[in-house]
Formats: sequence, C-alpha cells, structure tokens
Amino acid sequence: MTSVKVKFRPSSVEGREGSLYIRLIHRRQIRMLPTGLKIYPSEWDPVRAEIRLVDGDAGRIARLLEVKERLETGLDAVERCIALLRCRGEFHADEVTEIYRNRMQNRGFFYFMEGEIRRLTAAGRYKTASGYACALRNFRAFREGREVEFESFDRVLLEQFQAALKARGVSLNTVSFYMRILRAVYNKAAGRGLTVRRSPFKYVYTGIEKTEKRAVDEKLMNRLRQADLSFSPSLAFARDLFLCSFYMRGMSFVDMCYLKKEDVTGDLLSYRRRKTGQRLYVRIEACAGEIIRRYEKDAADSPYLFPLLSLSNPRPLEVQHQNALRLHNKRLKAISARMGLSVPLTSYVSRHTWASVAHRNGIPLRIISEGMGHDSENTTRIYLASLDQSVLDEANRKIVCRLDD
Repeated sequence: MTSVKVKFRPSSVEGREGSLYIRLIHRRQIRMLPTGLKIYPSEWDPVRAEIRLVDGDAGRIARLLEVKERLETGLDAVERCIALLRCRGEFHADEVTEIYRNRMQNRGFFYFMEGEIRRLTAAGRYKTASGYACALRNFRAFREGREVEFESFDRVLLEQFQAALKARGVSLNTVSFYMRILRAVYNKAAGRGLTVRRSPFKYVYTGIEKTEKRAVDEKLMNRLRQADLSFSPSLAFARDLFLCSFYMRGMSFVDMCYLKKEDVTGDLLSYRRRKTGQRLYVRIEACAGEIIRRYEKDAADSPYLFPLLSLSNPRPLEVQHQNALRLHNKRLKAISARMGLSVPLTSYVSRHTWASVAHRNGIPLRIISEGMGHDSENTTRIYLASLDQSVLDEANRKIVCRLDD
C-alpha cells in the first residue's frame, strides 16, 4: 500500500549536479519529497537506486559518503512518519509530506522550542518566553549542547535531567517549573505530528511543593524601616519600595511599576491590577505618601509614579518590568544579608506580610481578600496557610490551658 524509494532528477543544465528526491506512493498518490541533496549523474546508480562511489579525489568521496548518510536519515524520517500515521489509522500521502517537512525543518526538540520562544516573544508574552528560555538553557546545558531528537525524548532522559538538577541543589518547585514547561512544548510538538504522544513526564516531578513561610513580623518591619541605608541609594530605594508595597495593602511589584501620576487624586490611589484587571482604590497613608514624594524628582520626566519604567527606553515595558523585578529582588537579598535576616526579603514578602499581619490582628478573611485584590478567598488562604509558628503555639497554649479551668 505504501512505497518509499529514492529518485534522481538530472539538472536541465549539462554538467551540473542533479537533485535527489524521495518518492512516496501511498494509495496511488505520488509525492516527491525534496532532500536538498545533489550529486552528478555519474554518481547515481539507476538500477540499484543508490549513490555510486566513483573514482575521484578523497574530498569528493567524503562528500558522497556524507550525502549517502543524510539520504538514509531522510528515508528513516519518512518511514517514521508513516509509522506514526499508521498508529492513528488511515492517512493521506499529504500528511506524510507535511510531517516529513516539519521534521526536516525543525530538526529536534531544541530547535522546535526555540521557535516557540520566538513565537511567544513576538506575541508580547515576554514573561512566559523568559521562563521557556530558562528551562531550555538548563536542559541544553544538561545535554552539553547536543540536540534531542523527538524519538529520544523519553522517561529515561527526563529522569536523568531531574537527577542532574537535584544534584545541583535545584529546589523541587524549580524542577517542576522546568518539567512543566518542557511538557507543554512536547505536547505542542506531538499535536503537530512531530512525535508520537507518550507519557515521558509521568515519572518526574511536576507538582508544587509547599514553600516556607514568606511573611515577616512587625518587629522586623520596624527594623527595616529604621535601618540606615544612606550609604547606598539603590538599597534604600529597594527598601522604600518594599515598605510602600506593605503600606498600600501588599501591592504587587508589577502593579507598583505601572502606577501613573494620574492614578493619584489627593490621598486616594486608583489603579487596575495587571494580573486580574480588577480596579482597586487605596488611601495613601502618610508613610506611603512620604516615600512617593521622595522619588518625585527621579520620576519628574515620566508619567509613572516611581522611576522603574521609561517610555524612552527602546525595550518593551514588560521586559523593563522583568528586569526591574530581578534587580529589586537582588537588592532585597543584599539588604537581608546585611541585616542578618533568617527570612530573605523578596518582592512577595511584603505582600504576604500585610496579609499575615492583618490576619493576626483579627481582620476577616473577606476583607483581606478584597484588600489584596484576590479574585477569590481561596487565593488569600494560600497566603495565610503558613502562619507564624508563634501564633500556632499561642493558639495551642490557650486550648490546653482550658483543661485546667
């Protein structure tokens, strides 16, 4: 029912190389698949339908051996395409042609993933593209730069990659992050017919490990507020942004980046959350207003409230935001080390701290959820899942003491 053979088509110009094609016949449908390989007529045996190694210099023979090897790779690719389609049932010759061309163009998993990264970047999904690029960089480093053919993308390879990541001290959540990205790319490739859809990710970690408590207490917040960082304006700026986030109901860093001067009316701030699109209103307390005024000069020529984004910068705002976030967290890490903090500060810590302090002070869950702009109280419960151990110990003490009454 299906025939696959190599054919040679001489050039119309005498003395020039002709082209090698793979002829596919399926249900009387004939398709000629280009290989991009060329040889001279004297180097082709039409009876055996194979390359003839004629007498010549060593360089030409080496070239013919390379062409022969690449031709065998092309034939193998066609056979694999046919086997893939047979697993699905009936197929058309054009389907073989499409999959073959995709395989020869995409070459392998790395090549395909690079295409996905370019597509995400072109669509303006810079954060997702950055995550894909990070996963690819680590996977490629594990492979020492060697491409991964789709047929080799299996359970063993992924288990080895996972073991290598763990050996480097990479956290389980980061392992899961990489694996979930690779799985998404693999499924897209399978959906386009570049490989048979299997379950190579079944035996590697793709869950979410419960993280350590991110909130800090009020005493540490006061220490941070009073810390003398006058020696480093950049660290002082990071500290002020951290505190301002806390003062404004745990505002996320991305929302702080995009705050505009026009969003402020008197002591009222109105902004729309980047993540959910929800409109929020926040009263600017004196402590937050002081920080905002401190950076008015730095943001004098910008429509934004803080000097984090610039319209004159040729980079897209999303890229600027991601760079600002990395720099902010780097500075917070330096502050944490300088102060000897057991809980390293990050942009998330201020948000978690506001929720935890509000909870400890008896603020109802519904109010905390609305104040943080969560789309559901379940999200707020995640923030409050890891309460300070002292709170749990105090609750236990009260319960135990009741037995003595």
